[in-house]
Amino acid sequence: MSDQIIFEQPLNERVRSFLRLEHLFRNVDVRIHGQSEWDSREALNNLIEIAELLARSDLKGELIKELERHATTLSNLKENPAVDGNRLQTILQGINGLAEQLRSPSCQPGQGLRADELIGSIRQRSTIPSGTCSFDLPAYHHWLSQPDASRINDLDRWYRDIRIIRDAVGYALSIIRNSATPRHSTANNGFFQQNLDSGNNCQLIRVLLPAESPYFPEISGGKHRFTVRFLQREDTLSRPVQAKDDIEFDLHCCIL
Repeated sequence: MSDQIIFEQPLNERVRSFLRLEHLFRNVDVRIHGQSEWDSREALNNLIEIAELLARSDLKGELIKELERHATTLSNLKENPAVDGNRLQTILQGINGLAEQLRSPSCQPGQGLRADELIGSIRQRSTIPSGTCSFDLPAYHHWLSQPDASRINDLDRWYRDIRIIRDAVGYALSIIRNSATPRHSTANNGFFQQNLDSGNNCQLIRVLLPAESPYFPEISGGKHRFTVRFLQREDTLSRPVQAKDDIEFDLHCCIL
């Protein structure tokens, strides 16, 4: 268990979408090889949610733009003597390799999921509370009753259809997160505000607190500034209230 809790706030829609996808992919990774019916249900539900996100916007195009932007920014560091050239070259190769795969006309993430008849029938019922019961979807019930190896094989096949998105999102977010210079900060009376440098493209705010801290941050921000309010909740029945203490925390402004 980590000794810190990390809270993140995206400052633009692109990073917000990437974080949502990362959340769903992590759920899939945990469940996809589980041997129970409920593991398979949860993994498939998350795969369907990912396919829905991919269908709503041009996330493939957004990922290509983000990777190309990172490649341009990092390439400018090649002549910097303080930069590990070998490490930089490895990162650039990873970025360019993923971008090249995404640009390929044959790369159509989510197309296989959308074309699958069983997944289509499940997706139509998923918006209804408890809409995927056995009497609603006997074909789904039959699939869930197959041997573990058969279900996992299907899940792996569906996952391969969108794995390039998982890899690209993970790579892009890793670069963004590692672009920050950590800074120890203090929120006076539980409140902290900072202006953003217009010359830096801050994409993500990260607040790190000790795992045992009784407080949690509520982060809001835009192009020009961001605010962190630290709240405390006595129990789940009551509304959280702003801390009156001075709260020390680690702050990451991810600018790449």
